[in-house]
Amino acid sequence: MNKIKLQQQLKQFFLEDIGDRDVSSSIFSREQMGRLSLLAKADGIFCGEEVVRTGFSLLVDQLDIKMKVRDGDWIEKGQLLAEISGTVADLLQAERVVLNLVQRMSGIATKTKEAINLLNSDHTKICDTRKTTPGLRMLEKYAVRCGGGVNHRFGLYDAVMLKDNHIAFAGSIGKAVAAARKNVGHMVKIEVEIETKAQMQEAIEAQADVIMFDNRTPDEIKMWIKEVPENIVTEASGGITLEDLASYGETGVDYISLGFLTHSVTALDISANVTFE
Repeated sequence: MNKIKLQQQLKQFFLEDIGDRDVSSSIFSREQMGRLSLLAKADGIFCGEEVVRTGFSLLVDQLDIKMKVRDGDWIEKGQLLAEISGTVADLLQAERVVLNLVQRMSGIATKTKEAINLLNSDHTKICDTRKTTPGLRMLEKYAVRCGGGVNHRFGLYDAVMLKDNHIAFAGSIGKAVAAARKNVGHMVKIEVEIETKAQMQEAIEAQADVIMFDNRTPDEIKMWIKEVPENIVTEASGGITLEDLASYGETGVDYISLGFLTHSVTALDISANVTFE
């Protein structure tokens, strides 16, 4: 995780929440010290250690942070996750932004771990998509890694994905791949989304780096994938649920990308309690 970018993002999040002052915490003097405890209210995977450290460091005077867990650790309901000491007013100002992010990241890590366990494959890997919350992509994709998954492309800038509209406007898969190859050079991979066996053959002939089986059944993929050369990476995506993950793993694809890891995940329940020192 880029710590400089994280600090910049947190500053913006605090500015959105605090504005020019925290009228609620103004009732406390700068001399009043306290301790904020983060407690798990559900079982899951913890994620957000650097958010805790950086977030509270930006606002809290006389800061002392004691992390009780690390990113990727399994946590249980009632478990103490961290203790942060400092001025009460500052602790209360920082609490909500930090807690919101940690809960969301932990929820994503937990859901990713659940998907991996259900897949139960030594070969196929679970990965994310670009269906992330605007402004939170770095954090959400980090959370996927904490849960044991791997990242797909980070944005439009680091890999080519030729979808149906790209191919339609280009005229064919072959033309689209050739144009992309010419524009991006040899260091950028090209993925082609296919829905028919004929499209798969065209992607193979165009020497795509990755072929994505989009909204195909496990049986279709199992039959088609036999014709894909070993040097081409394969991926399944589209409409895949936790219930049918195992069947997609049996197809032999290298990756299964799941949008729900980030676009509709439930935050892991974590609470923050402040006591005076």
